[in-house]
Amino acid sequence: MLDIQNLKVVYGTGRLRVEAVKDVSFHVETGASYGLVGESGSGKSTVLRAICGLAPISAGRVLVDGQEVKSPRDKAFYRTVQMVFQDPYASLHPRHTVDRTLSEPLAIHGEKDAEARILQALREVGLGPSFRFRYPHQLSGGQRQRIAIARALILRPKVLLLDEPTSALDASVQAEILNLLDDLRRRMGLTYILVSHDLAVVAHLCDRLLVMRHGEGVEETTAAALRSGQASNSYTRELIEASRGFSRDAAKAAAAI
Repeated sequence: MLDIQNLKVVYGTGRLRVEAVKDVSFHVETGASYGLVGESGSGKSTVLRAICGLAPISAGRVLVDGQEVKSPRDKAFYRTVQMVFQDPYASLHPRHTVDRTLSEPLAIHGEKDAEARILQALREVGLGPSFRFRYPHQLSGGQRQRIAIARALILRPKVLLLDEPTSALDASVQAEILNLLDDLRRRMGLTYILVSHDLAVVAHLCDRLLVMRHGEGVEETTAAALRSGQASNSYTRELIEASRGFSRDAAKAAAAI
């Protein structure tokens, strides 16, 4: 469904030139969930932004369902690929009701039966019709992210790009949103690319993943290998060790340095 070939993203020129993504390649099968992990600044979110046209592609190719994506993106692309952003507080217009937020993509693409589609979208993310005319400030963080997911799904895309969709939420709400995303993928046959710095989130939702550092892909592995602590690259091993959190032995080793 997705084939990323030698993707490169460069910002600026001269002394201000920054290579945010350097020759990254991977592919995602139809219906699969693929993870991009790494520390902040590793380029993982930039990959998503390049795929959906929000970051300039300096070199390489992006193919969706066997077709190379052109710039600028057209309406057909956005029928196939949608994105859910990290911050549910910033991704919704504060002066638009849920109804307007969900009806806008339908209007842009000339879809009919907007009312039925909106109610269906709300049901799919676990919200009732009473949420339809609320404003974002009347919703919790988890409810806002559910609306953002409903907006992404209302055009019935095949691919969802998920940019740390739970990192701004409380731990208990994170689990609810992850379970919702997992259920939606299985029921609707969606293909996911999930960006996260949380290895536990990626291991829960993804089958395969690419570890990124300084804009490069350093190791491609599986969620099973991640859970068992298996890694061939030293940086991946460091990430796994860091994700295990506090231990007395680690604290003693750090104190001895």
